[in-house]
Amino acid sequence: MKIIDLTHEIKEGMPVYPGTEAPVLKQANTIAEHGFAEKLITMVSHTGTHMDAPAHVLDGRKNLSQIDLNDLFGKGCMIDLREVRGKITVETLKPYEDELKSAKIAVFFSGWDRYWGDVKYFEDFPVMDEEAAKFLVATGVKGVACDMISIDTVDSVSLDIHRILFAADMFSCENLKGLERLAGMDFEIGIFPLNIKDGDGAPVRAVAFLR
Repeated sequence: MKIIDLTHEIKEGMPVYPGTEAPVLKQANTIAEHGFAEKLITMVSHTGTHMDAPAHVLDGRKNLSQIDLNDLFGKGCMIDLREVRGKITVETLKPYEDELKSAKIAVFFSGWDRYWGDVKYFEDFPVMDEEAAKFLVATGVKGVACDMISIDTVDSVSLDIHRILFAADMFSCENLKGLERLAGMDFEIGIFPLNIKDGDGAPVRAVAFLR
C-alpha cells in the first residue's frame, strides 16, 4: 500500500482565508535551554488543509466530536474540474453519479493548488451552484474535499453551498494539494481533524491510500 500526503504544511506566512489571522509559530522551549523542544502555535481553526464541520455555519448541527470517524475514511471519487471555469453544475457531476453513490468522499480536483501562495489562489476557482450541491447530497457521500480555498466563492456572505451540504450533515475539507497524483487511480482517502471540543473545524492530515 502506498500513502500519499495531500496536506499543505502549516507555517508562518502561509496563505489563509482573506480576513483571517495567519498562524504564529514560536519556539516556546528549546533543547539547548530546557532539555526539550516545544512550539507555541496560535492559529484559527480553519488554517491550511482543514475540515469544516456542519457547526461551522449552522447552529445545532454536528461539531467535530460528533462526526462519525467512519465517515472520514473510505473510497474517494475523483471529479476532474481542470477544464471547468465558473460554476460546477449538475451536468459536470452527472458523469460521476454511479461512482459517487458507491464512494464515501467526493474529491474535487481543480489543480488550483498550483496557485498556492499567489493571489490567484483566491480567484475564479470552480464552485458548485446550488443545484449541483443538492445533486451531490443526493448521491449519499459523507463529505467533499477540494484543492481550493473554499466550496463557496471568497466573496460569499451567505455561504449557500456550505449551508446545503451542512444541512445534510456532510462535511467539507479544503486546501488539499497534489491531487494529480491520484488521477485515474482507485484510492481511499482519510481526513482526520484534531479532536477539539465543540469544534467547528480544525486542521487535518489528509492522505490517500493506494492499494
